[in-house]
Amino acid sequence: MTVSRIIQLLRTGKPQETVTVQGWVRTKRELKEFTFVEVNDGSALANLQVVLNPDLADYGNILKQLNTGASVEISGVLVESPAKGQRIELKAFEVKVYGDADAETYPLQKKRHSFEFLREIGHLRARTNTLGAVFRVRNACASAVHEFFQERGFLWVHTPIITSSDCEGAGEMFSVTNFKLKDIPLTESQQVDYSQDFFGKPAYLTVSGQLEAEIMAMAFGNVYTFGPTFRAENSNTSRHLAEFWMIEPEMAFCDLEGDMDLAEDFLKHIFKSVLEKCPEDMEFFNERIDKSVLETANNIINNEFGRITYTEAIAILEKADKQFEYPVSWGLDLQSEHERYLAEEYFKKPTMVTDYPKEIKAFYMRLNEDGKTVRAMDVLAPKIGEIVGGSQREERLEMLENRMKTLGINPEELWWYLELRKYGTVPHAGFGLGFDRVVQFMTGMGNIRDIIPFPRAPQTIEF
Repeated sequence: MTVSRIIQLLRTGKPQETVTVQGWVRTKRELKEFTFVEVNDGSALANLQVVLNPDLADYGNILKQLNTGASVEISGVLVESPAKGQRIELKAFEVKVYGDADAETYPLQKKRHSFEFLREIGHLRARTNTLGAVFRVRNACASAVHEFFQERGFLWVHTPIITSSDCEGAGEMFSVTNFKLKDIPLTESQQVDYSQDFFGKPAYLTVSGQLEAEIMAMAFGNVYTFGPTFRAENSNTSRHLAEFWMIEPEMAFCDLEGDMDLAEDFLKHIFKSVLEKCPEDMEFFNERIDKSVLETANNIINNEFGRITYTEAIAILEKADKQFEYPVSWGLDLQSEHERYLAEEYFKKPTMVTDYPKEIKAFYMRLNEDGKTVRAMDVLAPKIGEIVGGSQREERLEMLENRMKTLGINPEELWWYLELRKYGTVPHAGFGLGFDRVVQFMTGMGNIRDIIPFPRAPQTIEF
């Protein structure tokens, strides 16, 4: 038996074709002559309308089981539909109910539910129109990520989830230990004795795979990571997660300009790919969630990104006829309101800002000739602000050692990172992109917890 996916039937199914579908009942409408059942299998936003005639075997008993939420397998013949808005429907000759659903207690009734409520029923929320569309777009976006890099000869590398280094220097990391909390060994100075722990030293959940990706780039040229990362940031906002997915390419023999070109091409590719693969879902978001979703996507696809230095950005912001909540001054980091002003109001398109003061950027970024700024770049997008952060890495051993010394970073903890600069060092660059934030940006969804199937946030780990 071949089971057809509903999305293919809706797009290319032919009248008089005999097919079998499997899915879940969305609605049932009983009339005297026949019964209409809407079935969805998750492959499409739209449902397939199934027509049940009273001459169907065990018709009465089947109708009792066909409640919203019930799982079914239906075989029948496709026919042209006389109803508006649908090309075909399925005239059933066999119905099998795998699992019924109590109509009185099933949480997903035919009405609009709040996203807050849906987060409480994370085991069922993927069956709704909105969350179903989100996860199809997420899938298409993930597919486009791999497609982009694989077509360009990048190697996908799996960097460790458990690490001993803090790449970003944020210090907001989840600790990993095998100690029993009631029996943690201490040293003579009353510090935790990590020598007795599983790894023999402090271990954490990774915040970035960049440093390990640099290792692999020094052997394979162009690589990328795409996997989960973690941040123990006690932030209950619509833009933060404790567990999120990062995309981090790293390129050997590459400078900042090459890094920026790749980031621009990458963003254009994934937005274009999602529009092509999920047109109905993106139309849905444009109608129901944010009426500028399609305009925003086309803005990214069709415009050449703006490019300015941090110093130029500060000058623009200082002259802006706008009152900002946070101060604007050379040496201070740009806040979201500043980033959005540049992308939304000044340039009216995605904009790259480069050459930030070294004091507000990470130790591994290449120092410019002025001794004040580093070869960093951020991509700022309308409505969201920073969407990509990257840099040319410091490939000069002495410069990197001096930078680490200035910031108080123990070179012994990153001896291997320094040693890369001793053996065949080359200019190299890369960037990081928060995958969940990109999907949020694509769909216009207001809360990032509705972008990932099982969000992890402060006091949130139910499923």
